[in-house]
Amino acid sequence: MIFRKLQVASPHSFDSETQTMMATLFRKLCVCSETASYNNHRPSSEAAASSGSLLESLPSEIVMQIVRLLGPKQAAQLSVVNRKWRSLISDNELWAHFLEVHNPQPWDSVLFSETFLASAYPLLPLPTPVAEMPSVSFKQVYGQRAKLPCSVIIDGGSGYCKYGWSTLPCPSWRSATFLEFGNVETPIYTRLRHFFWTIYSRMKAKPSSQPVVVSIPICHYDDTESAKASRRQLKEAIYTALFDMNVPAVCALNQAVLALFAAKQTSGIVVNIGFQVTSVVPILNGKVMRKVGVEVVGLGALKLTGFLREQMQQNNMSFESMYTVRMLKEKLCYVAIDYEAELSKDTQASFEAAGEGWFILKKERFQTGEILFQPRLAGVRAMGLHQAVALCIDHCHSAELTADTNWFKTVVLCGGSACLPGLAERLEKELHALVDPNLSDRITVIPPPYGADTAWFGAKMIGNLSTFPGPWCITKKQFRQKHKTNRIW
Repeated sequence: MIFRKLQVASPHSFDSETQTMMATLFRKLCVCSETASYNNHRPSSEAAASSGSLLESLPSEIVMQIVRLLGPKQAAQLSVVNRKWRSLISDNELWAHFLEVHNPQPWDSVLFSETFLASAYPLLPLPTPVAEMPSVSFKQVYGQRAKLPCSVIIDGGSGYCKYGWSTLPCPSWRSATFLEFGNVETPIYTRLRHFFWTIYSRMKAKPSSQPVVVSIPICHYDDTESAKASRRQLKEAIYTALFDMNVPAVCALNQAVLALFAAKQTSGIVVNIGFQVTSVVPILNGKVMRKVGVEVVGLGALKLTGFLREQMQQNNMSFESMYTVRMLKEKLCYVAIDYEAELSKDTQASFEAAGEGWFILKKERFQTGEILFQPRLAGVRAMGLHQAVALCIDHCHSAELTADTNWFKTVVLCGGSACLPGLAERLEKELHALVDPNLSDRITVIPPPYGADTAWFGAKMIGNLSTFPGPWCITKKQFRQKHKTNRIW
């Protein structure tokens, strides 16, 4: 009776109970076919074929709705059970649905990464005309992702490190950055070995069991030979430390590039508010354009927290540690869209810190973030954040690197202090007022897509690619061979 009902039904006319019953029958059909194949048992095989023949008359729309309930494994089995359904079950939209439902990443991130990042460099420019969009087989992507080894994702950070497994929704552990392991005299290789062994120990992971994606902190900003050598030495020290621990494959990418990927962009300007400084990094098709120029502002999270501490001390507020001040900054502070107008408002708010009682902040709430735009308020002689970004935009425009004059008009924020409410809106407002009117159209500022963990999520996107670790990684053998060749020449 249920088959007769479905044969005459429209795709949307049967209820969820009927769909569930059909899904159960389909599962039994899959099991029956699988058992028959395993045992080579003719009666069961004939029963499966008979059931499959009976189901052939169902409308394809109904089959698709029920297959969505079954899931990817049974869908793949049904394509073997019934030849008529092979093309139907290979439909790209069906496997896109399975990726969206059964994947740990948001669907838009999966679509972006598999379309623009899967083949690694050179990356396709974004946006791309529809006619030039690469075709993606989501069935193949699903199958390849299902076989992926679990990767270790490490965002070195400039203040503290975030790390965890690529299959988890967020980093599970945090620690000091590698810069804080050892002292200034400690060789960088020794620091990195201690740093990575600490991470693997806490994760209870065996280094030789899985590839790793590491974010490289933004440092050595210039395009000079000395800066290039310093960046190369740091990257090689990371590779050497990990390969000496028998890690099978390593992908090491710039922190700003990973933050841009997390925002689903391949070109733009990344503003990273780090621990000590803020860097403004132009990136074209996934490559840092150091020849254009990385702007650096001598203000970072440490200065913001220190300024709030000074304001609290002036108002006779006592606290036990800088951790309390940092917590108040994260919970109560924001950036005013109009600083002068905000001064005349009642902005009082309170927060209870565990073990220290209640704290009440007033104008300190928005004055803390204001020093990014008016550094003189904190006694710092430096250009404002909006001025640094505007200068970077002007340099990108003058460089004429590509016919696309919009690649530098997307500004992505990253870093913990970049999460201050109102910062993106204020920066965008200031840029529209400061930048030449011929350039200011389409300038957009994107707040950190994943908060303080934005770079980690960008690394996770790479670690979950269907092609990983292939094009993005270097293996121990490749690294050793490269260094052997360099020594020969």
